[in-house]
Amino acid sequence: MAKKVAVVAIGGNSLIKDKDHQSCQDQYLAAKETSKHIVDMIQAGWDVVIGHGNGPQVGFILQKAELAEKEIGLAMAPLDVCGAQSQGQIGYMLAQNLQNELKKRGIDKPVACVVEQTVVDKNDPAFQNPSKPIGGFMTEAEAKAKAKSEGWTVIEDAGRGWRRVVPSPIPQEIVELEAIKTLIDAGVVTISVGGGGIPVIRNDKGELEGVAAVIDKDFGSSLLARNIKADMLLISTAVEKVAINFGKPDEKWLDKMTLAEAKAYLSEGKHFKNGSMAPKIQACIWFLEAGGKQALITNPENIGRALRGETGTLITA
Repeated sequence: MAKKVAVVAIGGNSLIKDKDHQSCQDQYLAAKETSKHIVDMIQAGWDVVIGHGNGPQVGFILQKAELAEKEIGLAMAPLDVCGAQSQGQIGYMLAQNLQNELKKRGIDKPVACVVEQTVVDKNDPAFQNPSKPIGGFMTEAEAKAKAKSEGWTVIEDAGRGWRRVVPSPIPQEIVELEAIKTLIDAGVVTISVGGGGIPVIRNDKGELEGVAAVIDKDFGSSLLARNIKADMLLISTAVEKVAINFGKPDEKWLDKMTLAEAKAYLSEGKHFKNGSMAPKIQACIWFLEAGGKQALITNPENIGRALRGETGTLITA
């Protein structure tokens, strides 16, 4: 039987249930629950590649680094290194839980985590318009001092204080693609493209260099799904289905969308917010336009039901 390959994109926020459950142990338990749903997919015959978000986790790493710098003068790690740290942290939690769940069900299948770099265009317009807040809040004086000493772009954030903002460029190339393909071909459950990937550019010599940026994890997972010619892109998020006119009297939850309908809804600009559902819809559109067969959006606990057509929003070409 031919392989059925799915790229599953898990939100970094899905590992943090609320502000009272942010510890590593809390995140580990959330990863345990998510892993059960992914193993359901594996048991149903899917070969799975897992991408994940890392926004909250990188935020915690940065805030700890900021405190260490203030208290003991320990220099902060660059943002690309923080991204790599979060890939290792989240990858470990997912890998161990997947290994334990597979063993519990008597499924002999290896799991591996690939720390992955994603090439972005150094001329991407995002570098001229940094927009993604990261790290903790600062006073105006602290922020302007950082802008002067480190070259940061800082903004005042809705009266809550000052924050650093960084670019969010479009992912162009997955550096470790051949390694990921090899693992998939060998039947290994593969975790990669964490946080959309560690953002890197190619310099004038063609060498890789890390850059201070963040990549949308849904865009990164979509790029991976396109490159490996996956059968499905599954985006795991906070809602069971996608809605149009969300929160309005004519709100409508969607079981299915065609590619043309998804593009029309997105272009209207009123249905999907930029910081939440819009990038997920765009990621699905790019996947389907590149020849992908189907994209599915649902929450972790409903993955099994969504794959059986009982819930979720299915998007097809």
